Amino acid sequence: MSKENSTPTEKLFGSKTRAKLLQLFFESPEKSFYVREMARVIDEQINSVRRELLNLESIDIIKKETFDNKIYYSANKKHPFSHAMIEIFAKKDGGKQEKEVRESIWETLCRPVKNYLSGLVVTNRLPGQDGVDLLIIGDDRTKKLTRWAEVIEKKQGKPINYVIMSPEDFVYRKSVRDRFVMDVMEMEITEIVDPEKIIKER
Repeated sequence: MSKENSTPTEKLFGSKTRAKLLQLFFESPEKSFYVREMARVIDEQINSVRRELLNLESIDIIKKETFDNKIYYSANKKHPFSHAMIEIFAKKDGGKQEKEVRESIWETLCRPVKNYLSGLVVTNRLPGQDGVDLLIIGDDRTKKLTRWAEVIEKKQGKPINYVIMSPEDFVYRKSVRDRFVMDVMEMEITEIVDPEKIIKER
């Protein structure tokens, strides 16, 4: 594309691919993406995407994490310019943006373990409050959920208190009104992921 046909954003950031990547990261800063997914979403050549990822990573405006031998990239919200980037690229239709944020845990964080995860309860545990930050319900026989929880700890930058429970155990303990399960469900819950509809009745 010639300079004359470039958009103002592309001119500002010096590269069409770079501008598209920044928009992808900062219009949905809770999400993470792998390289082929980014190339498909922004409709650019994968080599161009890889080159611009190296540029962005070199200035620490994005970060990367590895899970299941796949590298995921996301916005670095701790970067001094992150707020400005969000202001530039965030979607203006608040309703849609809010919906995307509500769905971000499933779409971004839970995607690597969706075949193992039956449900997730995210609580807003206050400092010193008993309970857990995450109640993870699923099949952990291969320890994928345990490793995933460790990745979440790294994303949070602090230890999290989590419990992993099989779907059968959760359903039974909920049916007998087990004290631990009831205490978790009575905490302030910020997100419930319930693809198999086993948490539905709170």
